[in-house]
Amino acid sequence: MSEPQYKVLIGMEIHVQLATRSKMFTSAANVAYPGHANAEPNTMVDPIVLGMPGVLPVINKQAVEMAMMVGLALGCKIAEFTKWDRKSYYYPDLPKNYQISQYDLPLCGEGSIELPLSDGTYKTVRIRRAHLEEDAGKLLHEGHDEFSQVDLNRAGTPLLEIVTEPDLTSPEEARLFGEELRRICRYLGVSQGIMQQGHMRFEPNINLHITHEGKVYKTPIAEIKNLNSFRAVERACAYEIQRQFAAWNSEGRVQQKMRKSTFGWDDDKGVTVLQRDKEEADDYRYFPDPDLVPVTVDAAWRDRVAVGVVEMPIQRRKRYEQDYKLSPAESMVLVEERPVAELFEASIAQGGNARRVVNILLQKAAMAANEQGKLISDLPVTATQYAALAGLVESGTISATAAAAVFDELVKQPGVEPKSIAEKLGVIQVRDVGATEKWVDEALAANPKAVDDYKKNPKKKQASLGFLRGAVMKASQGKADPKMVGELLEKKLST
Repeated sequence: MSEPQYKVLIGMEIHVQLATRSKMFTSAANVAYPGHANAEPNTMVDPIVLGMPGVLPVINKQAVEMAMMVGLALGCKIAEFTKWDRKSYYYPDLPKNYQISQYDLPLCGEGSIELPLSDGTYKTVRIRRAHLEEDAGKLLHEGHDEFSQVDLNRAGTPLLEIVTEPDLTSPEEARLFGEELRRICRYLGVSQGIMQQGHMRFEPNINLHITHEGKVYKTPIAEIKNLNSFRAVERACAYEIQRQFAAWNSEGRVQQKMRKSTFGWDDDKGVTVLQRDKEEADDYRYFPDPDLVPVTVDAAWRDRVAVGVVEMPIQRRKRYEQDYKLSPAESMVLVEERPVAELFEASIAQGGNARRVVNILLQKAAMAANEQGKLISDLPVTATQYAALAGLVESGTISATAAAAVFDELVKQPGVEPKSIAEKLGVIQVRDVGATEKWVDEALAANPKAVDDYKKNPKKKQASLGFLRGAVMKASQGKADPKMVGELLEKKLST
């Protein structure tokens, strides 16, 4: 009897808080706007947020345009006509007892995202739709056994819900998808993507197609709610896959028609927890919101918004790997933050050699930025200085080792020319043949064993040459040209 095999299907629902200055349907301040995260509870509210009688919502045009930008970046068809619907449910953090959303006519239709995988290949993930809605408030349970507190600062925040087809087939792919979508949103400037502040929340929908003895069994879909870290996404998916397979095995391997269920994630215990059977659309009693006019998007408006859709991270990665021969790992680090990628390109535009610039950015600059808790682009080193420093290394004026010391001084002395610093540090390489030959002769005379190993022991030949090269560089205090040193050593050792 063959063992059952299963295929994992994961579709994602992602809620992105848009970083508009005001909320979705009111002028109240938006908690997702930069600098607003630490506001006192219930200070970003007004009569519309509180659901007071007689108040009327007004559409935030900036939120609509941000949603259009994301849709265009994901290759979605932007609807020419879309409307607003009321989604009714009763919960303490929803003062109106309904949420304004988009039900059957979303702003963004079908699209797709090209997902870079860990093995260097790419996978297409289809986007089903993306629509706008308003966020709910937040319930606080800590420290009180008898009651919960409600903070409505988040209520009314513009929320873009992106829904994929079930094209993801592993927990790792689910995590990678979330990371790539975050990059896209940050590149577009529609969200800061700070996970700890709830700017993005993920809800994977998981089920298995189990093949056994010629039959295919489909497990009920589980939706895991409100995951706010990529680690949680991967762990929750991994646990739920094993839970569903174990449940199918223990229940007699009988295919059952069951409703979709909603689960929470206990991060401390590492388990999913059943919350309820998933509501159907009828349970929410959707109907068009009579207080809001539909939105009509003409070609001119769409084209104006499209101007803000910059080159996406995945396209940039491919271009770097093709044009500059960077490795996938190097290109990934460079495109992670848009300002860093732009600094790299600006340095090349200033005449810097791409390979030398990459080495400086990803080694010394990355180390300095990490020590200071900054992005590479936040360091006080300009594209012109990166290009000049790369040029000094490329021309052999200074060594790569010396370049690290020069970079340290560039950070301490903003605006100073790299060559001036190199001269002050005394690290300009000596390219005089006579002086270099003298250092080579001194190294050979001081290390007869290494010379003997090079000439008589083939297994130690390269190691001996490296040792002697190091001895020359030490004798010259790092000033000798490594290329000239190597040529002179090989010439003298061959005689």
